[in-house]
Amino acid sequence: MSRNGQQLYLANLHYAYAPSDKRRTLQARPAASRQPSPSRTLQFTPVRWRQLLLFRMPPNQGALKRRIAVPDSEMLVYCDNILREHAARHGWSKKLTNEVKRSLKLLQALQDTPGSKLHASDVLELPRIGGTALSTLEILAAADLLVDDRTLAVRHYFAKHTAGLPTKMTDQLQTWLDVMIEGSRQAPRRRARHPQTAHLHILGMAPTLKAWADQGHQSLAEITTEDVRAALPERGAHRNFAEQGLRSLFTVLKARKQIFVNPTRGMPITPVGTAIPLLPLDTEAIRNALNSPDPAVALAIALVTFHALTSPQLAALYLTDIRDGRLTLDDRTIPLAGPVLTRLRAYLDHRACTWPNTINPHLFVNRKTGPRTTQVSRNFPWFKAQLKPQALREDRILQEIHATGGDVRRICDLFGLSIDAALRYAGTLEHTDLTTENPRVRSRPRAT
Repeated sequence: MSRNGQQLYLANLHYAYAPSDKRRTLQARPAASRQPSPSRTLQFTPVRWRQLLLFRMPPNQGALKRRIAVPDSEMLVYCDNILREHAARHGWSKKLTNEVKRSLKLLQALQDTPGSKLHASDVLELPRIGGTALSTLEILAAADLLVDDRTLAVRHYFAKHTAGLPTKMTDQLQTWLDVMIEGSRQAPRRRARHPQTAHLHILGMAPTLKAWADQGHQSLAEITTEDVRAALPERGAHRNFAEQGLRSLFTVLKARKQIFVNPTRGMPITPVGTAIPLLPLDTEAIRNALNSPDPAVALAIALVTFHALTSPQLAALYLTDIRDGRLTLDDRTIPLAGPVLTRLRAYLDHRACTWPNTINPHLFVNRKTGPRTTQVSRNFPWFKAQLKPQALREDRILQEIHATGGDVRRICDLFGLSIDAALRYAGTLEHTDLTTENPRVRSRPRAT
């Protein structure tokens, strides 16, 4: 016998079925006549209330099929109109359009509150039941029906590296993270930082925080300047990351009055030592990459080999940045080398054949960005190549510094380097492994 009562609910209230006569009318009407006219402006206002759940249950496949067979709701008809216009504008294939349409039907069938906005976290579960997530998110965002509740990757990273710390210390760290990512409008005000900045701070602080917790500290208010100095790594980039992270952490906590004294106040930041550029790469490996059967790989390798572009610069290039054989990059105009122009023509032909209807303005596109206007990730197309862009860029600059006899001004003009960065490469002139007598240096390709 239940001691505290029974939980009751009313069945069949989540989905409003059309009356039988109206359903017969819809079924008898030709499919083409049920589609809204493209010229007709459809409007839809989502409901403002939301049905709360006691617990989440996995969808029943039989019930899901029955719900998909129900005639489209007003929200789905509205989204369908947005979908057709978006697909036509971005050159989507018929297959992708139909996949998104089916995904929208699945979301309608799974909605706890019919007619309400949809959460991005629910959309991301679609691939588990045969739907597509990324393109569906675009349509819902275009229709203004998306509630973006996705968790930033840095918050997952934070949770992983703070697991096991004392509760008080974790709460203080959470306050710092919220201020870093979202900023603060209350005095003292603070602008939001890039999530990558918070990621690097966590990377630097994590070993120090764990060491303090192992020593028995329960709160960051107990930490003194001596504790900070004793816990810091001896040297290198890890010490620099830790110092910057701890300074940011204690500055925020002091401003929020969660600690009494900032133990990092007045402590200098240890400068990071300049790294020596890598040795030249194997010429045969570069030649094989330049002749890759993948046109995107061949062009990317050529642009870095001859003109030392960085991976972020490659991903951000627009088609309009290249005119009359010249590449416009920031405030520089770079005449492209002949081998680069040959691979550029091959890649543009491949791009036009593979994505003939794309409106993506970027030079490099792939399967994910072809139907969109976003740029490729920095890892494209390097995951297909056997070389890393930074190593290839350093190889190109090393070749140029030796070919010009250490002309720092020329290096700065050619590659957009600062004086300090150019001097790093000039400092290798006397290295025995980097002299012009070394065959690996003499055979480097040069841009004209």
